[in-house]
Amino acid sequence: MPKPPERIAVVGWGSLSPLGTNPDATWTAVVEGKSGIQSLSQDWAADLPSRVAGCVDEQGLSELEPLLRRRSDRCAQLAVMAARQAWSMAAELHAGIDRQRVAVVVGTGIGGLGTMHEQHQQLTTGGPSRVNPLTVPMLIPDGPAGQVAIDLGLLGGAHTPVSACASGAEALMLAKMLLQDDRADLVLAGGSEAPVNRLGLVGFSAMRALSCRNNEPDQASRPYGQSRDGFVLSEGAGMLALMRDRDVGSKPRLGWILACGSSSDAHHIVAPEPQGLQASRAIDDALRRADISPSDLSAVQAHATGTSLGDLAEARALRRSLGSAADHIPVCAPKGQLGHLLGGAGAVEAIIALQSLRSGLIPRSVNADPLDPEVDLAVTTAGNQTISSRGHDPLLLKNAFGFGGHNISVLLSAPAGNTPEPRG
Repeated sequence: MPKPPERIAVVGWGSLSPLGTNPDATWTAVVEGKSGIQSLSQDWAADLPSRVAGCVDEQGLSELEPLLRRRSDRCAQLAVMAARQAWSMAAELHAGIDRQRVAVVVGTGIGGLGTMHEQHQQLTTGGPSRVNPLTVPMLIPDGPAGQVAIDLGLLGGAHTPVSACASGAEALMLAKMLLQDDRADLVLAGGSEAPVNRLGLVGFSAMRALSCRNNEPDQASRPYGQSRDGFVLSEGAGMLALMRDRDVGSKPRLGWILACGSSSDAHHIVAPEPQGLQASRAIDDALRRADISPSDLSAVQAHATGTSLGDLAEARALRRSLGSAADHIPVCAPKGQLGHLLGGAGAVEAIIALQSLRSGLIPRSVNADPLDPEVDLAVTTAGNQTISSRGHDPLLLKNAFGFGGHNISVLLSAPAGNTPEPRG
């Protein structure tokens, strides 16, 4: 039996995404229905089958020190900037915490893919002497977690869940476990990814996983849409500062992580189990651990990437787990605007989910209309929706699934009728 539910408080957050270089900018763009997807006009993309992607504005990295730029992959750079935002926002709370009691958990699906590609080019064109001596520390998946810990001087452990597109959400689950096991008093947790380069786009295109709507970038990512043809590759990072709720005292909370569920498909290294059987188990696990029923939910934030098989598997899993409650619970699919941030998706989207709960607004699922008739869910295709009051703080189920059959479901809550207040 799981332990009695213990709320984990969110006391700070930070993000860089194709929609904005901080959480407030990203949320404003989400509410306004903007797209972060753009055409790739660089010469290196000219012959690629998929030439659309979601990229972070370079202004978001403008304050990064030149030395750190040279010594870290873009994946780590994004993580550091998001972590700085979250750390600054939580300044009032972490001021009295020993740095040995602050842990870092940064998930990534691939890690330093850009470094791998660039240094392979250096090797093949210039020989061994042209390879950067920092190649290995720049490309290893735990580079972002290590750089965040170094940057902020955090000594409570640096961890890196690598579970493909579920990595950022799994980081939140691991952070919750660290806090509940009293291994840390504050955890900076999230995910980061920087896969928008020639190697990343070629690799996913070869799998026929990417959308090829090159002439309509803002229409390319179509989660749950009838005419979807694959996901759009994006970059970004999200980080959340987390503490045990009882330790926060009278200080304000941005929201709570109530429970996390997990399972594995054990089916195929890429394709999901088509009926969503094990994905449904992860959802059930989260609901059971939080001791809530499907009818208690105010909304669902779907993983929904825009792939044919993946979207249907998740829709079937949600219908199986939620039953008749799925007839009316609004389901939003943020990747229509963001694209797919892979290992960064779970954390960036979790911040959006908490902002949604705080504002009382479930965003429209951009490009989901017309809806695939096999998706038997109340997807928000018509526009932004108001969260209905159920006599308690609103609850949201957030899904994240990854290649290899990784399934993570997170239950989030936030104080209703509030807008996030910047601190620090």
